[in-house]
Formats: sequence, C-alpha cells, structure tokens
Amino acid sequence: MTTTLSPTVVATAQPRLQIRERLQNILPKLVLAPSFLLVLVFVYGFNLWTLFLSFTNSTAFATTKLVGLLNYQRLWNWTFETDPPSNWYTAIVNMGIFGGLYVVFCLFLGLTLAILLDQKIRGEGILRPIYLYPLALSFIVTGTAWKLFLDPGIGLEKAVHDWGWTSFKFDWVVNPRMMIYCVAIAGIWQTSGFVMAMFLAGLRGVDGEIIKAAQIDGASAFATYRRIILPIMRPVFLSALIILTHMAIKSYDLVLSVTGKNPGGAAELPSTFMYSYTFTRNQMAVGSASAVIMLATIAAIMVPYLYSELREKGR
Repeated sequence: MTTTLSPTVVATAQPRLQIRERLQNILPKLVLAPSFLLVLVFVYGFNLWTLFLSFTNSTAFATTKLVGLLNYQRLWNWTFETDPPSNWYTAIVNMGIFGGLYVVFCLFLGLTLAILLDQKIRGEGILRPIYLYPLALSFIVTGTAWKLFLDPGIGLEKAVHDWGWTSFKFDWVVNPRMMIYCVAIAGIWQTSGFVMAMFLAGLRGVDGEIIKAAQIDGASAFATYRRIILPIMRPVFLSALIILTHMAIKSYDLVLSVTGKNPGGAAELPSTFMYSYTFTRNQMAVGSASAVIMLATIAAIMVPYLYSELREKGR
C-alpha cells in the first residue's frame, strides 16, 4: 500500500528545504567572515600601508608626503644626497650566510633523522619527542641558552679548559666575524626536529608496495631512496624549503638573544635592520622599504611554488 502526499504538504515542505539549504550554505561563510576580515585588514591592509610608507619621507611618525624611490635608492646606496644605511649590505651578506646554512643543514639533518627513524628502530617513541622538544622552546630561550653555552667565560671553552685542554679556543659568540654562524647553529638546533617530523610523515606515506617491488628488482637501499622515495617526496621538500626560508628571513629574536642585542650590527639581518631603522633610528620610511624588499623576497619564493602546485592539481 502506498501513500501520496497532498499538494499542500509538498508545497509547505519545499520552502523549508530551501531555507535549510540556504542556511547550510551561508553558515560557514558567516563563521569565517570575522577571521577573513581580520586577516584582510591586519595582514594585507598593513602590508599595503607599509608599501605606501616606503614611498614617503616618514621619520618618527608617518606622513603622506611622497618622495618616490628615494628610500630604495638610499637603501641600495644609489644616491649620495643623504648618508646611506650601509648596514643593509651587511644584512644582505649575513642573510645569505645564515639563510644558506640554516636551510641546507635543517633539510640535511631533518632528512637524515627521518630516514633513521623510518627504519622502525627501538625507542622510536622516545627519540621523536626528544628531537621535537627544541621546537617547543621560543627563539628567545634557544638563543639565550646557546649564548651561555658558547660564552668563552662560562661555556664550552671554559669547560674544555677545565678538562685540561688549555689551548682550545671557541669565541665565535663574541667575535664579530663569527657571530652570524652562532645564530645559524642555534636556529638549526631548534628547527631540525620540525623538518624531521615533516619528512618522517612523508616517508610513512610512501606506498610500501613500491619499495617491495624495488627490493625484488635488486635495488639497493641507497638507490631506492635516491630514485624512488625522495622523488615521491618532492612536495614535502618544497614545503620544508618554503617554511625554512620564511623563518630565516623573519628571524629577529634569535639574533638578539644569541648575540646580546647585536652589538655593532655584526649579525645584522634584514629583520633587525628593519626594526632598528623603524623604531630606534626614527627612519620609518627606510625601514618600510626594507620590509617591502623582505616581503617581495618571500613572495618570489612562494608564488612559483603555489603556481606549480595549482598547475599539478589542474592536470
């Protein structure tokens, strides 16, 4: 026996279904709207404001008087009308040293640790938290700890002298030429565990049948990783590279904590340069110009990556 709904009941139910569908479509947008507006204003809005300030003559306070590319000319020493901020070249060189060491060693150590843990060794559940623990610390804590550890008067050098090796010398943290390497050491120590976790997740996601097939064909472990596993993990490599480059460019508190407020600008980075000229030397326009260059550098790395990812998904 079948029952049929009257036209009145059907006509009443249809608007209710339409209202429910509209609410289901609108509700996620309403929930995300406040976050979207905050990001739009406090991220993109302030980025545009910084870009505008880089074309003005702002000093301690923001002004709207435009001066064109004068601040960028001063930054790169293209004009001699005013004293050029020569620390910018030091910041660029240090960025190359710090960024190169930071990215390369974090990738190498992270991948090595991930491969070792992927062998399902005993105590893996204990080793993983040990490697990840530095990431739980702030850069201030990490930098202060390494500053004390490398201090010649109370740290590693003094300990080795107390053990009888009096000719040992390790004064990088107080040597202006070597300070930036100490910053790199502290950063690598803190971030390598995070990269290890990314690579380990990628390794665990590789299909085991592919590895078994390679082993049956007689491929060695080195050849399996080099020709099969690592190419499959290309997206993980790109993601780690983007994150590490971003962290290297914006490093600020790590420099100040390791070097003791960066005496003489020996460990100057673009981030410390921007802060110094904006808030200490009252040259907001020059600081804004350096911030725009930092943003452009990050965009130059991220945009090709996002383009390649979207292109692959489109295929």
